[in-house]
Amino acid sequence: MVNFYELVQNHAIFLSAFILILAYVFIAIEKIPKVTIALLGAAIVIFSGLVSQDKIAEEGLNELYFINFVDFNVIFLLVSMMIIVNITTRSGVFTWLAIELLKLTKGKPLFVFIALSFFTAILSAFLDNVTTVILVMPITFVVAKQLDLNPIPLLVSEIFSSNIGGTTTLIGDPPNIIIGSVAGFSFMDFIRELALICLVIMVAVIAFLFLCFKQQLQTTKEKMDSIATIDNSKTITDFKLMKRSLFVLGLVILGFLTHDITHISTSIIAFIGAAILLLFEKPEETFRDVEWNTIFFFIGLFIIIGAFEAADGIKLMADWLLKVTAGSQEIASFVILWASGILSGVIDNIPYTATMAPMIHEIELQQSREFVLPMWWSLSLGACLGGNLTIIGAAANVIVSENAAKHGYQIPFLKFMKYGCVVVFISLALSSVYIYLRHFM
Repeated sequence: MVNFYELVQNHAIFLSAFILILAYVFIAIEKIPKVTIALLGAAIVIFSGLVSQDKIAEEGLNELYFINFVDFNVIFLLVSMMIIVNITTRSGVFTWLAIELLKLTKGKPLFVFIALSFFTAILSAFLDNVTTVILVMPITFVVAKQLDLNPIPLLVSEIFSSNIGGTTTLIGDPPNIIIGSVAGFSFMDFIRELALICLVIMVAVIAFLFLCFKQQLQTTKEKMDSIATIDNSKTITDFKLMKRSLFVLGLVILGFLTHDITHISTSIIAFIGAAILLLFEKPEETFRDVEWNTIFFFIGLFIIIGAFEAADGIKLMADWLLKVTAGSQEIASFVILWASGILSGVIDNIPYTATMAPMIHEIELQQSREFVLPMWWSLSLGACLGGNLTIIGAAANVIVSENAAKHGYQIPFLKFMKYGCVVVFISLALSSVYIYLRHFM
């Protein structure tokens, strides 16, 4: 008689795929917190034996041990950067920078629109998107009130800008952190490969949005003059904390930039920076600000996908993609780019990327590093930029939408999607041209 665990092993690929797809469905429905879904799915695949509970097997270390499937480079980088950013934010320095930037615009709505958009994009390249929009939103509401403007155009632009800016660097958006860890890309690899195209996309998107919103970006001279009188002298609440945290943040970013020379992992650099800052803080207060939901979501997700990988499901996907595209590097890259862009607007781009990254790595093992390079960058561009398609396409989108509603300004799903479809089409079309010129000419 076949026992339970033998039955599971005989149908491992089907069961692991079923659990993964079911997790995707419940994450998309958003009726249950996604961290709960990820941890429940992880518990099921461990209990069922799709991945092993044992670290040691008869022949030595167990390759199927569930911990082996958790990418701790991603976990350590996320936790460490959350700690550094949260401590730095307490000083008020980011708010001070934003207000100073706005004062330079002299209250002219067009310049305010451009300044807030680019400030959001730049900040998103070095902080996570959620932190960025949380910092920028309060300033946006204050400025909109002083200029008597509807804040919706500014907020919509900030959503798009945060996702575009986050695409630029290794730490700007969680999909890039996953890709960087699996592919072994450095911080500078992302900047060298994606900074130029992201800048081009940013300019094109802001130009499009201004054409859409220019009638709403009108105010009086008196109200423009009021921006210059904003008191920014008390925004920084702790100068010692500001100096200390900016010094450490600067060293961490320098460490990222010099990774090609030092070969120290970005997760270790961030970990050291966070540990140094914690010497001057109360850890229990700092850890309360860490987004543990996100961290445990990643852990659960890695284990679920690990079960699918252990059953050779990832290899099957890689073989299928090569077969469908007839082994064409160009077709495979563009399929990944556009599929990633569209799907990431509908489902969470984190589980999508966590599933696709091992597949591309499997293709790399079958073909070569050079063969998959355009596929890696196609995945990054598609997964990050696709978040602009809908109001639920990225966590930053949801947070801005919810906060706008609290202030009495609704961002309707379909209205946002009307702009999002054009923005994502512009982004993916420009990305396609870039990928072609960069890798296939």
